Amino acid sequence: MLAVYFIHGPILALWSVDCQKTALDGVNGQHRCSVVEIGWVEGKRKRKVIYGKTRKEVAEKLKVILRDQQQGLPVALDHRQTVGVFLDNWLDDTARHTLEVSTYEGYGRRIKIDIKPQIGHLILSKITPQDLSRMYSALLAKGQSNRTVQYDHAVLHRALDQAVRWNLIARNPADMVDAPHPEDREIHPLSEEQSGQLLRAAVGDRLQALYVLALATGMRQGELLGLSWSDVNWDQGALHVRQQAMRTKGKGLALSSPKTARSRRTITIPAAVFDVLRAHRGRQLFEKQRGGRAWENNDLVFPNVKGKLLERPNLLRRSFKPLLERAGLPNIRFHDLRHTHATLLLSKGVNPKVVQERLGHATVSITLDVYAHVIPSMQQDATDKLNSLFG
Repeated sequence: MLAVYFIHGPILALWSVDCQKTALDGVNGQHRCSVVEIGWVEGKRKRKVIYGKTRKEVAEKLKVILRDQQQGLPVALDHRQTVGVFLDNWLDDTARHTLEVSTYEGYGRRIKIDIKPQIGHLILSKITPQDLSRMYSALLAKGQSNRTVQYDHAVLHRALDQAVRWNLIARNPADMVDAPHPEDREIHPLSEEQSGQLLRAAVGDRLQALYVLALATGMRQGELLGLSWSDVNWDQGALHVRQQAMRTKGKGLALSSPKTARSRRTITIPAAVFDVLRAHRGRQLFEKQRGGRAWENNDLVFPNVKGKLLERPNLLRRSFKPLLERAGLPNIRFHDLRHTHATLLLSKGVNPKVVQERLGHATVSITLDVYAHVIPSMQQDATDKLNSLFG
């Protein structure tokens, strides 16, 4: 005979019966089990079966469910789905349609390379904070950087949040695990003198204006290569950052929207920089006429010699690295020009909030964290000003 227990709240009823466990795990023989009646979810009647070899084991498992229910947590329904299957479904059903293409592909790589090999075989409803902690330790032992493992944690945390909303797990175990603290970012900005060396060496270069804008605006490489002439506001002396050149798995090299709302921004530039930009436009018109029908008119400020999007490897190999050599400068990354812009402004006493807006950082705290090495000189400058005031 079935023993039925009625519970106040979302759990409607519990049945305690003798049942076969064969259908779930292939183990023959009688086991104790309870059936949790959840009710109707999305038009379907939902139940959860709790198995155990003894009445006591089943009772302990039921206690956990009742405790979660009393705390307002949902009851996980699917006790067989693995973490790997869930992540694949999440990528296809949700992430593909809600994330930027580059972010979606980055999440997919982290899941394929790091997460699924470590915990993909585990049952989703049984995953614990200890499982995640062990995974992070194993990845660090394999040689992954703290920053990469922190990114893995962010991906998994977002996915498991969705599992909670889908009622697949009661709580997100990633909430209870601290990700590794990332190492300090290593940046190599140019000094004011070195910046002058770079600009002098770039005079006459086909992409001179690109390097001038990189130092004058702090724009990212993809933002510069995706800049259109329609985004140049000649009257206001400003540039509008509305798109970027991005290579993705499905589309190849193409224009896409900036990653965040903060990245869509307007940057003012000095009149002298606009003079360089006008000269660059004149040379480009001549280049376009010479190209004839082979030229693709994509309205790009910095296209390749055929008017198409300029490939980043070609920019670095054929232009930027030779330019550094001509200027007698160290072999820095192109992204260090962005760091140079920020450090020059901060060293001149420009408000960090203004620097944040020009760079498109989400918060000013990010700006201060990245450029903390500049802060001591700012502190000394403040002290000097106080000395003059009180002196």
